[in-house]
Amino acid sequence: MRPVTEATTPPRRPAPGQVMPFARALALLATFTPQERWLGLSEMARRAGLPSSTAARLARALAACGYLHHDTEGRRFRLTASVMALGYGAAANSAVRKAARLPMAAFARQNDLHVVLCGRERLDLIVLDSCESPHRPHPPLNLGLHVGARVGIAASPMGWALLAVLPGLERQYLLDSLERRAPRTWAQERRRASEAMGQVREKGWCSSSTVGEDALTVIATPLRDADQSPLVLACIGPSEALVRARVDREIGPRLAGIATSIQDTRGL
Repeated sequence: MRPVTEATTPPRRPAPGQVMPFARALALLATFTPQERWLGLSEMARRAGLPSSTAARLARALAACGYLHHDTEGRRFRLTASVMALGYGAAANSAVRKAARLPMAAFARQNDLHVVLCGRERLDLIVLDSCESPHRPHPPLNLGLHVGARVGIAASPMGWALLAVLPGLERQYLLDSLERRAPRTWAQERRRASEAMGQVREKGWCSSSTVGEDALTVIATPLRDADQSPLVLACIGPSEALVRARVDREIGPRLAGIATSIQDTRGL
């Protein structure tokens, strides 16, 4: 699994009828990632797909409105708390996130796992909530799966679980977009995704493990929400503790059961 990615998703082009300056300003704000506190103007323009002059004008306007901080000496920008407040407001007001918080924390504590709730953002998943076991392993798992972190849809069971429950046309659009982004590796990724989607439809969850000294296992299940696109509930832990028999008989079914319970509680 490649838990955290940089800005892997190309900027979303404004649709017909959108207010162009507003859409471009949002695209500029979306260029920042949790791994990069500061960005130079040229990099922001490149990631947003904007001319340098347009990016400079929008960045100055966003700084004047309090959404960007401008370091004049370093000629770079960073997000301010005003942007963070917008994102927090959206996450905090999610009813499904509130319903999932306690079951996630209990599952993490009872099984010594890291549990996350994710939603789709273009070709990535973004972590909406994250719960760690209070009994940290030694050495600790440095997953980087904090709130706001991104995971590529094609990179792990989290994305595969989401793809399994999307409407057919939306799923095909995403698969075509993912193929265009990584044509050389797509055949292998598509095969793994197809196998995992079949597992989700059969069992309600899917899983995958890395290899090596610090091998990790990821188990993921979709969580449907009538208020927004489907979400994903996932847990991650050392493969030595998540052997195949335990995943198949205990962790996978219990994780899927939690998602069903949350959906029933919400009346979804």
